[in-house]
Amino acid sequence: MKKISFREAIKEAMSEEMRRDKSIYLIGEEVGAYNGAYKASKGMLSEFGKKRVIDTPISELGFSGLGIGSALNGCRPIIEFMTFNFSLVAIDQIINNAAKIRQMSGGQWEIPIVFRGPTGFAGQLGATHSQALENWYAHCPGLKVVVPSNAYDAKGLLKSAIKDNDVIIFLESEIMYGDQMNIPNKEYYLPLGKASIKRTGSDITLVSFGKILKLALKASKELEKANINLEIIDLKTIRPLDYKTILKSVKKTNRLIILEEAWPFGSISSEITYLVQKYAFDYLDAPIKRITLEDTPAPYAKNLLKIWYPSKEKIITYAKKLLSKK
Repeated sequence: MKKISFREAIKEAMSEEMRRDKSIYLIGEEVGAYNGAYKASKGMLSEFGKKRVIDTPISELGFSGLGIGSALNGCRPIIEFMTFNFSLVAIDQIINNAAKIRQMSGGQWEIPIVFRGPTGFAGQLGATHSQALENWYAHCPGLKVVVPSNAYDAKGLLKSAIKDNDVIIFLESEIMYGDQMNIPNKEYYLPLGKASIKRTGSDITLVSFGKILKLALKASKELEKANINLEIIDLKTIRPLDYKTILKSVKKTNRLIILEEAWPFGSISSEITYLVQKYAFDYLDAPIKRITLEDTPAPYAKNLLKIWYPSKEKIITYAKKLLSKK
């Protein structure tokens, strides 16, 4: 085992796959000479050269289209957005081209491409740089959406994403890049579409994904002191969604909280709520609770951000209320 950061795990995943397959390349703003906006591609330019680590102009629509065209011609591009807020500039290429070509060609064309970069809230970055867009992309058939919560998962999932022949939206976080943990020295892959249970429990199922999962783990330690045991599920992949793991857990605990770093309307938590009510309604002993952002653009002021973003205290309060409904 070795201890590395989230950003190092991302770099290792890309580098290992690029050494294995010369058709893979990395393209995006500042990925080369600057070593990446968050240093997730540090040293890759010197190892792979300018033809495989490509700095671009500020033109997300342009270099996304270039990547899609190259994927149709035998390449396997990794396209980095400095933040996924900027992917909105390229959304026409992602939704109307990348996600559709396989079906519209009757399966004659595959699009082996990974769009990756940070998503969601990362401090006082303002309303236009604080959006979690995974539910937008998960809404679209033809895309797979991956949101790891730690360095181990990030490496294994990204390696699988790069080898996958579908279009992958791979979402990270600015405030996770420095997180460290032990991962294996040997090469490994993690399957897409498979959730994991981060903590076993018997009282309440809590479903989450991405960096906000850390809040759930902190809350679980506080709740344990009150003899409340959360079972925490890390989705890891939003589409395809591992609903079987969720349903199995809910049938055991009979209660469900969904924690999500997104606005409530049309959210992933809305989809999970529907699935559980459809397939496990008779197992529920209390209404499903979801914890999301407040339904407004991100504020800038620190005191407002504290209210807008979910908290450990809110998780604890919701959990205690659920168990009071016996």
